[in-house]
Amino acid sequence: METFNAIAWLPLCAGATIAGLVLAFLAFRRRGAAAGLRVTAWALLPMAAYLTDALQSLWTIGTTAVRFVTGLVFNPSVWAGVALAGLSAVLFVVSGVMRGRKLAGARKKQGGESPQAGAAATATRPAQQATAAAKPQPAVSPKKTSSADDDFSDIEELLKRRGIS
Repeated sequence: METFNAIAWLPLCAGATIAGLVLAFLAFRRRGAAAGLRVTAWALLPMAAYLTDALQSLWTIGTTAVRFVTGLVFNPSVWAGVALAGLSAVLFVVSGVMRGRKLAGARKKQGGESPQAGAAATATRPAQQATAAAKPQPAVSPKKTSSADDDFSDIEELLKRRGIS
């Protein structure tokens, strides 16, 4: 908090508020009352923060966030931890691929697929055939000439429905 107290906050906040009020006056004249009121609202915030002692809280939050981020970015031990986490993820993926190959090789040596895999494949085939037969086939329109004409025909149909032709 020594840095916070070393700054002369009253003149700084008052100057920011005065500059904002000058800009608000210009906004009133050039862009109207709504823009002028909006700029006035923003201009009053620095003095309000100073007078309510919220400025010190905002300073503390800002310095804590900056200290946290710089501690992550510039700390070599943090980057070593990130590297180890990445290596761990790569090793998990590689071991999973190796395990899958090992299991596939064991199935081939046993004489084909496992009984569970074969039963699951035969159970899904009739279900897929039934859903394919249940789906109605879309009607084929007789006038299909080219993709460009097809795009424009949709637009023409929409315009005709709206009474624009």
